[in-house]
Amino acid sequence: MLTNPLKQKWEKGQPTINGWCSIGNPFTAEIMAAQGYDSVSIDIQHGALDYSAALPMLQAMRASGAVLMARVPWLDPSAIMKALDAGAMGIICPMINNAEQAAEFVSYMRYPPDGQRSFGPTRANFAMKGYGVQVNEAVLAFAMIETAQGMNNLEEIASTPGLDGIYVGPADLALGVTEGRLAPGFDREEEEMVAAIRRIADVCKAKGIYAALHCGTPDYAAKAIGWGYNMTTVSADARLLAAAASVSVARFRELTGTSAKSREKGSY
Repeated sequence: MLTNPLKQKWEKGQPTINGWCSIGNPFTAEIMAAQGYDSVSIDIQHGALDYSAALPMLQAMRASGAVLMARVPWLDPSAIMKALDAGAMGIICPMINNAEQAAEFVSYMRYPPDGQRSFGPTRANFAMKGYGVQVNEAVLAFAMIETAQGMNNLEEIASTPGLDGIYVGPADLALGVTEGRLAPGFDREEEEMVAAIRRIADVCKAKGIYAALHCGTPDYAAKAIGWGYNMTTVSADARLLAAAASVSVARFRELTGTSAKSREKGSY
């Protein structure tokens, strides 16, 4: 029988860390998945990739043992079902604004009688032994709350039968909740944003579903776990690559007394 290790960990009260892949490359994905994340998500919505890149990334990450998930571009049945057929065991769906959309999303996640997912798990059938209707219990359906409308309908969305959790994207949430007054970004410290983020965790707990938050740093992620979040995503492959490269270059410049401007005076 197929199971989802994330659910098992959360049921024991253990928080998890999720990796994020936005670079459409199997080797990059393989490196990310080898770092010890509990799960790794492929960003098909905003990442520099499409389905043709996502499938080999899922293949490359299979050996890691991490639970593999995907953020789809929108509430679109074909995108959701193809990501599941490729082997994703969790789907993060953006811009869910009301209970009707949440119910529609859930219906695309599972085979009848629990939903309307079409059967044809092209890769999943080979990647996971015994893949079939029983996967209904294992896959995770995460709705993203990112707008003022979504916040207004939070309780109704969280009450949707079959919805496993809510995934918070703080960048879009800041734009939506404050009507553009605050710039998008992670690790919010503004009182109104902290209140909104904590409210989502409280509602999820009250409704018996899981809460996940995208963070910029492990320090903020740990704080979010203290607020009741079950899963936190910390940064992403592109951001981590840029940060590590920046630190390395800055240290070299410091030790050698050179600067980036000195390159402009050289010849090639």
